[in-house]
Amino acid sequence: MPSGTEIDDFYVLEYPDWVNVIAITEDDKIIIEQQYRHGIQQVNFEIPAGGIESGESPIEAAKRELLEETGYSGGEWQEFMLSAPNPNSMNNICHTFLAKGVRKTSTPHPEKTEDIKIHLCTIEQVTELLANSSIIEGIMQAPLYKYINNIKKYGIQNSPF
Repeated sequence: MPSGTEIDDFYVLEYPDWVNVIAITEDDKIIIEQQYRHGIQQVNFEIPAGGIESGESPIEAAKRELLEETGYSGGEWQEFMLSAPNPNSMNNICHTFLAKGVRKTSTPHPEKTEDIKIHLCTIEQVTELLANSSIIEGIMQAPLYKYINNIKKYGIQNSPF
């Protein structure tokens, strides 16, 4: 530790960095995925996400994941926030991107371990999914709450995001 104290038998899980995408369609719907998560043995709602592959930039990974999982692409992209999924025992960072004005350009091509259902939700529906813990993963809750807070604070037209 910075103080010089040593911790016996402390383990750090090494993961590649991850990406999340708050994807807003041309008609202002938020793309929400529904899929089973084995760790908690539940079907959950979430935003498109995945790992950054070797040699890939975060923005490239985000665009690839959105297209693969949903069939949506295009729009205007910006990095929205960074988060550390579990900085006590994991070494990775999650890059969240905001993609506004995406449109359906192909069929989804999920990995064989992914069984994803796509929902196009209003901001009110996403707020309800968060309120009733249907979106339970913290690294997905945080950027959605930040986005919703900024919409409420600035309004859709005036939001800095």
